[in-house]
Amino acid sequence: MGDSGCLSNQWNQTGKVMQDFKTEKRSFIQHIQREKNFSENTKISYECALSTFGEFLKKRGVGEDFLHQLSRPLLRDFLVFLKRKGLKESTIAHRVFVLKSFFKYLLKKGRIKTDLGSYLLSPKRRKPLPSFLTVSQMEDLLGLPSRDQLAGFRDLAILELFYSTGMRLSELSELKLSSIDFDGELIRVMGKGKKERIIPVGAEALGALKNYLERRKQCFPRDPNSDKDQSQVDAEAVFLNHSWRKLSARSIRRIVKKFAQMVSEEKRTSPHTFRHTFATHLLDEGANLLTVKELLGHESLSTTQIYTHVTTERLKKIYKKAHPRA
Repeated sequence: MGDSGCLSNQWNQTGKVMQDFKTEKRSFIQHIQREKNFSENTKISYECALSTFGEFLKKRGVGEDFLHQLSRPLLRDFLVFLKRKGLKESTIAHRVFVLKSFFKYLLKKGRIKTDLGSYLLSPKRRKPLPSFLTVSQMEDLLGLPSRDQLAGFRDLAILELFYSTGMRLSELSELKLSSIDFDGELIRVMGKGKKERIIPVGAEALGALKNYLERRKQCFPRDPNSDKDQSQVDAEAVFLNHSWRKLSARSIRRIVKKFAQMVSEEKRTSPHTFRHTFATHLLDEGANLLTVKELLGHESLSTTQIYTHVTTERLKKIYKKAHPRA
C-alpha cells in the first residue's frame, strides 16, 4: 500500500514538472518566433529538441520545480541518454545547441542563476560541405518547367528567383508583390531576426516572374459566380496555388526537389541547394566574400566562409583531373 502511495506521489510530481517544463518551453518558443523571426521549420526543430529533453526529465522522475534540480551530473546524463537513443552526432549537437539557447533565455529571464548550458559539451562534428548544382545542371533544370500551364510558369519563376537571389525558402514563400521593384531590378525580403535586406535580381528571373504574373492575371477568376471564393484569394502573395491562396513553403520545397532531382543524383536537394549554388557560382566567378555575405543575409562572415571551402575543393578536383603530374 505504501509503495503504491509513493508511486502515485512520484507520478504527481512528474506531472507537475512536465507542466512547468511545458510552460517554460512554450514561453521560449514564443520568444524565438517573436524576436528571432525563425521559420516554421526551425520552430519545429526547436520544439522537437526540447521535447526530447522533456522526455528525459520524465524518465528520470525529476521532482517539482525542475529548474532547481538541474545539475551538471543530470545534464551529462542527458548526453548519455541522447547517445543511447542512437541519434547521429549532428542531431545530438543540434539538441545540445537548442538546450543551451533555452538555458540562456531562462538566465536572461531570471528563472535560473547560472548558465546551465556551460555544463553541456556538444560532440565535435565535421560540417559536410554544402551541396550545389553546376552551371550546366542549372541550365538543364531551368529548361524543365512546362510553358503550357500556369503552374509551369509559376514553377519556373520560383526556380529562377532562388538561383538569381539566393534567398531562403521562408523569404520566398512570404514574398509580396509590393516587395518587387521591376524597374530597379531589386527585391526586398524580410530575413532572420526580422532584418530587411534588398537583393538585386537578374533579368532572366524578372522575365520569368513577369511572364507568370501576366498569365496569372489572365487566369484570375473575375466572375462573382465563380467557384473560387474571392474572400480566400491572396492577391498580394506572389506565388499562389490552384485555389488562389498563398503557396505554402512545403509546396515550394516539393516543387524544387522534383526538378532538382531530375538533373542531380544528390538525394538531399532542397531550396537551400539553390542558395548554396547561388553563393558558389558567385565566388567561382570572382565575387567578393563580403558581398556574398550581404547578399545571403548572413550575420557572421564565418558562416559565408564555408563556400570558400567548396570552391577550393572544386579547384583541387579540377587540378587533380587535369594536371599531368597531379
